[in-house]
Amino acid sequence: MKLLLTSAGISNSTILHALEELLGKPLAQSRAVYIPTAIHAVPDGVEYAWEMLESVVPAEWGNFGILELTALPSLHREHWLSSLAAADAVLVGAGNTPFLSYWFRRSGLIEVLPGILKSAVYVGVSAGTLLAGARFRIDQGRVEREGVYDDDLYGDTAPVGFGSSETLGLVDFAIMPHLDSPDFDDMSLNRIERNTTGAAYVLDDSSAVMVNDRQVTVISEGDWHYLPGTTQVFS
Repeated sequence: MKLLLTSAGISNSTILHALEELLGKPLAQSRAVYIPTAIHAVPDGVEYAWEMLESVVPAEWGNFGILELTALPSLHREHWLSSLAAADAVLVGAGNTPFLSYWFRRSGLIEVLPGILKSAVYVGVSAGTLLAGARFRIDQGRVEREGVYDDDLYGDTAPVGFGSSETLGLVDFAIMPHLDSPDFDDMSLNRIERNTTGAAYVLDDSSAVMVNDRQVTVISEGDWHYLPGTTQVFS
């Protein structure tokens, strides 16, 4: 399995080169499918959608498509599955993580993803990265009382009835993005440590975790930290 788990997308040339290494060819010769779903559950997400798209399109892809998960239950699977199966990379964008988790399951994508990732690179951006890991932070008390999925570390509260705390579990560590990002009130290492259990990589917006089969490498032009925990065992 090949993964590139980023904080803020393809934000520098080092991360871009890592992506092309995983692809085994230049972006110009590669096919990508981008999943923007998570951004819809962010306030003013419509306005951020283009900005999020730019985070995964740093250069010219050979072929680029968009797969909106909220539309899939109303479509015949054959209308979208062939494009996904032909992709060299599946790009999962930023936004509300519990909402994204819900739609991965509700859309049916979760059922076909293991087969897709036998050949395609999974590229996560923020929420897409959190979803790929072993866990993300949810206020379980609120879930039990109100059915509300709330991650107050990143300010993600899913719409009632459209949230999930399940991850994809592609690796057995967590990835905590946006270290010291000015876009959040307090994303200091100290606060992230207080809100994280188990093994985790903490990444600023110039960093990513690259997984190539069983080899884990941090790709960074900025700052990152590893918080120790359980032994890494891959799916």
